[in-house]
Amino acid sequence: MKTIKENNVGISTILAFALIPLSGFATDIYIPSLPSMGNHFHINGSAIQLTIALFMISGGISQLFIGSLLDSFGRYRLSLAAILIFSISSFAIGFAEKIEMVYFLRIIQGITVSIIVVSKRAFFMDMYTGDKLKNYISLFSIVWATAPILAPFIGGFLQVWFGWQSNFYFLGALTLVIFVLELVFSGESLKNFKPFQAKAILSTYSEILKTKDYVFGLTLITLSYSLVVIYGMVSPFIIEHVYHHSAMLTGYSSLLSGAALMLGGIISKSVINKPLAKKMTVALGIQIILATAMAMSSLYTENTFTFIAFTLSIHLVSGFVFNNIFAYCLGRFTSNAGIVSGLTGGGLFALTSIFSYSVVNTTSIINQEDLAIVFLGTIVLLGIMFVLFAREHYKLKNNLNSMLIEVKEVYTIKEIGNKTKNLNVKGVGTEIIENLSIKETRLAKGN
Repeated sequence: MKTIKENNVGISTILAFALIPLSGFATDIYIPSLPSMGNHFHINGSAIQLTIALFMISGGISQLFIGSLLDSFGRYRLSLAAILIFSISSFAIGFAEKIEMVYFLRIIQGITVSIIVVSKRAFFMDMYTGDKLKNYISLFSIVWATAPILAPFIGGFLQVWFGWQSNFYFLGALTLVIFVLELVFSGESLKNFKPFQAKAILSTYSEILKTKDYVFGLTLITLSYSLVVIYGMVSPFIIEHVYHHSAMLTGYSSLLSGAALMLGGIISKSVINKPLAKKMTVALGIQIILATAMAMSSLYTENTFTFIAFTLSIHLVSGFVFNNIFAYCLGRFTSNAGIVSGLTGGGLFALTSIFSYSVVNTTSIINQEDLAIVFLGTIVLLGIMFVLFAREHYKLKNNLNSMLIEVKEVYTIKEIGNKTKNLNVKGVGTEIIENLSIKETRLAKGN
């Protein structure tokens, strides 16, 4: 089996970061083309929006299970095959004559993207540890935010000059280039392959899903990302049909939205050591104020500028919230990197697509006021979920402190190992356990 050469680790890391935004890129690049695609296939807005929902649902559901395969059979060969299939399917969509074929190929793309993204997130947990791993994980959502920045801008340009098909030709060519680079420079990163045993795998899934702070955290990032996805689904129709601008402006607005999301992530990284409850409470309070102001201002004035400006502000805070909680979820079970990566990404995609598509198709969002009300309702749900998350998070912290006191009373290294093993069974992150083991082993030795 081909492994990563030491002098290629840097290049492999860059390629992994390049593929992490692929899920967003595969959605956002053709957002400016949604009206044009609807006209081409003679279908309404809801039917063409289904191409986004099917991609996200298939990607989300497959991510839920793909992690166990990656932990058992490795990352490299599966991700390499998935990149090639994604590239071929992108070209095929450009040539499709029936919307049913586009639906089918978008489902295939959702599955392949799930393999690619989960394997690349797990790559970092395979190759790095400690502060370096923590730093890279905190960069995930920032790098991922490049998709809503660049993709709609590129898509708007391609739509205006070459038509909607060119978006998918671009995706096919881009991933084909990455496939070649992966073939030359990358390799297998997994060092310890786990037996593919259904009972053990199901037990791991069960343990993770029974961890309340993780489940509430997953719900938080779902609602936070839904604020972005809902805007992406309705903005082309509002900007192009209500405000009568071109697809290029839709691309620009999505670019700015992505930039706001990234800026929120950067701000989050800069205050990474601040108390979680305090910074999240402030962030959610700001979002409620912004959404309320967006709704109130529409009573007096409503235009493209206010529509986009309020959205950018809300998305900036969403980036801040998302980055904090997403990093928390991924770092919660580092000893099962593939499974937790897939479960987090898959749960995010599946739940976001179901929630966003349901909201868009059960409400009438045709102007700034409608979108503001939807934003406000979603943010209120965010606040409720955060209260539940914070309660479980601080229960965990108190339990850890109690266990730490108990471990300090142990005087043999063997017994300390048993204590930390028990912590791991309770779902405590490997990094926490390693740090605890080192610290308390020194105590036991009298250092």
